[in-house]
Amino acid sequence: MSAIKEPWGLSVLGAGSVSAEPRLAHVELAVDLAAPTPKEAFAEAGAAVARLRAVLREHGIPDRDVSGSRLQLASRYSGYGVDRQFLGYGCVATYTVRTTALDRIEMLIEDMVTAGANHVDEVRFEVEDKPAMRDEARRLAVAAARRKAEVYAEACGVRLGPVVHIQDVDPERFRGHGRDSGGSEGYEQDGALSPGSVRVDAAVLLGFGLLPL
Repeated sequence: MSAIKEPWGLSVLGAGSVSAEPRLAHVELAVDLAAPTPKEAFAEAGAAVARLRAVLREHGIPDRDVSGSRLQLASRYSGYGVDRQFLGYGCVATYTVRTTALDRIEMLIEDMVTAGANHVDEVRFEVEDKPAMRDEARRLAVAAARRKAEVYAEACGVRLGPVVHIQDVDPERFRGHGRDSGGSEGYEQDGALSPGSVRVDAAVLLGFGLLPL
C-alpha cells in the first residue's frame, strides 16, 4: 500500500462544460494551381484569386473578414531519385473567410470552389464570446469539485475547511472519458464542427482543508 505523500486535507478534480449555438464560421481554403512556367502559374492563380474576391463581395463579406497570404510559387515534382520528374510551377494562396451568414454557408463554399478555391481545408463554427463561456465552464468545474468534496467529507465524518489549493487543469485529459461535470458528458474539442453547438470545457483541481464535526 502506497503512503499518502501530502496528508494535509482533501484533493478533488472537477470539470464543467458549456454549449452554445454557433454565431459565425471560419472557412479555411486555398487557391492551388500549377502551370508549365512561373508567368502562367501567377496569371492563372491571380485570375482565380480575383474571381474569389468577386464572389466574396457578392456574398456581402467585407475585406476585414478575409485574411489571406500572398501568392507563393514553388517548383512541382513527382517521384523520387532517378524517377523524379519536373511537373511545372505551383502557385498557392491561402485564405480564411469569416461569415455570420450560417444559413448560406453551403452556397458560399460552393461559389468559392467554383471561383477557383480548389482546397477547402476546414470549416470551424464559433461563438462571439468564447471567454465568457470559458468562465462559466470554470464556475461549473469548481461547483462539481466542491460537490464531490462534500460527499467525501460526509462519508469520512469530517467537515470541509477552506480551499487551500487551486490548480487549473487542461480539459484535454478528459478526452474519451466520462466526467462528473455538472453538464453534458464526454469531451468535444473547442470550436469543433458539431451539429448545432460549440462546446467549451474547463477543469480544476481543488484542495480543501478538513475540520472535525
